[in-house]
Amino acid sequence: MNSHLILQSDFGISDGAVSAMYGVAISVNPSLKVYDLTHDIPQYNIWEASYRLYQTISYWPEESVFVSVVDPGVGSERRSIVVKTAKNQYIVTPDNGTLTHIKESIGIVKARMIDETVNRLPNSGESYTFHGRDVYAFTGARLASNIITFEQVGPEVPVDSIIELPKTNASIEQGSLQGNIDILDVRFGNLWTNIDRTLFKKLDVDYGDSFEVTIENDTRQVYKNIMTYGRSFADSHLGEPLLFVNSLDKIGVAINQGSFAKAYHIETGAQWKISIRKAPKTI
Repeated sequence: MNSHLILQSDFGISDGAVSAMYGVAISVNPSLKVYDLTHDIPQYNIWEASYRLYQTISYWPEESVFVSVVDPGVGSERRSIVVKTAKNQYIVTPDNGTLTHIKESIGIVKARMIDETVNRLPNSGESYTFHGRDVYAFTGARLASNIITFEQVGPEVPVDSIIELPKTNASIEQGSLQGNIDILDVRFGNLWTNIDRTLFKKLDVDYGDSFEVTIENDTRQVYKNIMTYGRSFADSHLGEPLLFVNSLDKIGVAINQGSFAKAYHIETGAQWKISIRKAPKTI
């Protein structure tokens, strides 16, 4: 029985790159079912590739095979690997930090380096700029089709040798939550933080409570205002900001029917910091 093959990249769909990956996969096995996670990762943005895997992978069945190709180091000495997660799924990817969130949040139990003498598209040996097609889609399709086993991917490598991007954890101190803007809900412009709902609840919160929210980029304050914590966007008026729990059980920041990110020119990453403090009740 075939597993699912799910593709992610920063290629976009304006040319034939993604179609070529599909073609390779289906040539390996015409009955293989191939799906897209996304191909709209910003160019070279390894952090976002890592986050989108984390956002998605838990909702796919065991044995699913993910191919993630955001690879600014293509053709260099960086490793090509396949990992097995603690939930019995596989990810085929360059070893460049793409597995940061998976390693911390889900767990990786084994890793193998791809043996390109065996697991590479035939007659592609002189090309070094499209490993997504020639190595990753080919290997992923063979693994998902049970043509090769995980052990036949290549030699085992230590899990603790997998490259990780710098990642900070949210914290609470003297009634103030400190975290990062990890990612955007891109289409709607909501901010997704790294602050878990359970940590947020330590502020003794109820729906309708008000909070002082401050957002900084390095040392520059970008935003500071009071907003309400709501169950959903309907708990605020049109155009008002609010705090909410997003689909990954993290705290989000939004404008009701507006883009918070565009309104305040907010981006993501370790330098984008957010603090949340319960505002005093006014009489």
